[in-house]
Amino acid sequence: MPLTFNPSAQIPAVGVVESPVPRDDRGWLMETFKASEFAKAGLPTAFLQDNQTFTASEGTIRGLHLQLGRAAQGKLVRCTAGAMFDVAVDLRRDSPTFAQWVGCRLSANDGRAFWIPEGFAHGFMSLVPSTMVHYKNTREYSPADARTVRWNDPRIGIDWPLDGLTPSLAARDATAPLLNEVEPELV
Repeated sequence: MPLTFNPSAQIPAVGVVESPVPRDDRGWLMETFKASEFAKAGLPTAFLQDNQTFTASEGTIRGLHLQLGRAAQGKLVRCTAGAMFDVAVDLRRDSPTFAQWVGCRLSANDGRAFWIPEGFAHGFMSLVPSTMVHYKNTREYSPADARTVRWNDPRIGIDWPLDGLTPSLAARDATAPLLNEVEPELV
């Protein structure tokens, strides 16, 4: 059974990639990336860098991160342990969905990944302790082109599923500029 790409109704460039997860009494095996299947679904097949993060506690938010211009990255994000809420924010200046966001829940056992194309900021929140996230990037990280937008920017209005939790944030994310301060740099 081939993988499927389910575009978001709000922002069709972003969507969920679902891979079949055949299960039996021993467990399961899933193809997390197969170039021929990605090509059939209209998704990229060239990824130049893989990243993995481990988040120890529930309610940790990482992001919103993006790369500018020639270093813009598409990301294929998968939760490999625990559960997370993943977010993509459209920061393509000429897009009709500029500053709008799409989010989805991913877990280690659901066979799903979240495709975030170039021109989007990315962030996620751990929903349980010991959450691990793996993402494939279409370009290598470039510190000179890296930017961060504040996770709770009211102009974007992400509805993080905090359920009364106070988020744990890196200093970089807690003090990130608002979108209107980063916007002049966007392509």
